[in-house]
Amino acid sequence: MNDSTTTEYMRNILQKAKTIAVVGASDKPERAAYSVMKFLQDKGYRCIPVNPRLAGKTLLGEKVYGSLREIPESVDMVDLFVNSKLAGPVTEDAIAIGASAVWMQLGVINEAAAERARQAGLQVVMDHCPAQEWGRLGMDASEFNF
Repeated sequence: MNDSTTTEYMRNILQKAKTIAVVGASDKPERAAYSVMKFLQDKGYRCIPVNPRLAGKTLLGEKVYGSLREIPESVDMVDLFVNSKLAGPVTEDAIAIGASAVWMQLGVINEAAAERARQAGLQVVMDHCPAQEWGRLGMDASEFNF
């Protein structure tokens, strides 16, 4: 099993990703599912919001989709702001669309989904926030090829 909490592992995911689907994205600025998406956009990532309640609307300049499978372009990383139970079906969608990584936010832990993703060749992080890890990982947006 991969140690998905090492600095190198998480850095690798964030360095390779260019397009991130934010599942459970929120239109409420006080929510992490909004502020983390904005943080990642500010770091140079293309973030595509996914939320069935907001589908068809625009959030932080991007069209909102109802599900991962509706996104008409490739996605590198799927950032999950959903409960641990929903992480299973969302992970199945991430596998189906050919994402290379699934990043489950703080409090989101689904070992079965993580194992399915790993077996399908995806990198997996659980119970961590990329925005909170950014400084610890020593990330510098100038390292990326955006």
